[in-house]
Amino acid sequence: MLKADYLIVGAGLAGMVLAERLSSTGKRCLVVEKRPHIGGNCYDAYDDHGVLIHTYGPHYFRTNAPRIRDYLSAFTEWHQVTYRVQSFSNGKYWSFPINLKTYEQLVGRPSTEAEFVAYLEKNRVPVAEPKNSEEVIVSQVGWELYEKFFKGYTLKQWKRHPKDLDASVCGRIPVRTGADDRYFNDEFQALPKAGYTRMFENMVAASPGLKILFRTDYREVMQEVKWKRMIYTGPIDEFYDCRYGPLPYRSLRFEQEHFTAQQLVGRESVSRKPGHWQPELQVNYPNDNAFTRIVEMKHATGQACTGTSIVREYPADYGPGMEPYYPIPAPDTQALYKQYATLAEAEPNVSFVGRLATYRYYNMDQVVGMALAEFDRIKERYMNEIRSV
Repeated sequence: MLKADYLIVGAGLAGMVLAERLSSTGKRCLVVEKRPHIGGNCYDAYDDHGVLIHTYGPHYFRTNAPRIRDYLSAFTEWHQVTYRVQSFSNGKYWSFPINLKTYEQLVGRPSTEAEFVAYLEKNRVPVAEPKNSEEVIVSQVGWELYEKFFKGYTLKQWKRHPKDLDASVCGRIPVRTGADDRYFNDEFQALPKAGYTRMFENMVAASPGLKILFRTDYREVMQEVKWKRMIYTGPIDEFYDCRYGPLPYRSLRFEQEHFTAQQLVGRESVSRKPGHWQPELQVNYPNDNAFTRIVEMKHATGQACTGTSIVREYPADYGPGMEPYYPIPAPDTQALYKQYATLAEAEPNVSFVGRLATYRYYNMDQVVGMALAEFDRIKERYMNEIRSV
């Protein structure tokens, strides 16, 4: 019989933050993880060619919250990054998110912010209160730029028309009238200097009361573990055996390709950087290609190696053997989720934390913030009730 004060389901970002915080108070935590590694989708590793890649797609950490930055800084040094993205459309690379440089490419000459503002004002579609992703974009930039950069990408990524998705999906991408071409506006933008996996390993090292079971479904050990409270970070519908029907998710598959230094010779005309394959960290493919983006992490990590690796990302349906990456933000999915949320609110000894457990399309810093807030709540309301078992 295993004994723990807290049974934590999932060794991803939410689960590991809570495991570390609860362990720091002297509580015994058992983390149960289906995968063979720590870190969940944030896991990174060196590929067969020695290039550090993000195994489950790129994770761009950024935040405006000092508490979140300071907390994670206890477990990692940082490599400052300015995340930049381009979009490949109509046979050329475009500056993205939309900004003054994008407009200059559109008109084929240098321009001014005032001229771009006038263009947007002329082309945008007045929508007082955008209710979906199509409305939120056309109300800012009009149909031409929406069709060029957003419509096709969204259809591939979500397998839904933008007008059938919440405004927050496309609305999270900024539109700027100046020449700022950064992907994000956040004050702090960086990657863990030695990688996400090392950061999680440091969390474990700082938590002497923490144990982790890999390759294990928590249901397999429920009767073998004596615990007082559970932290659940998996899909909320699966916790309830899909009682009201399965919640829809989008999944992904990845296709990796490596290029040696010799294969990159002459590629500088495209990449503009020796030792790189493409011009920026991420290039979106909104239209004709089956994949949605190509990521070359070497741009962000700054790793000094002769070759490089790229990863093509293909959206996929969620089903057996696939991972649930993205909850789908839409009115019908939220209505179904609320039925599960009502059940969760009545659970006396379970905390539901993270993207999947709350069915929200959260950024990484938001997940960390949610986990820290849940720790504060547990510490205030339950800590005195949880004694060694």
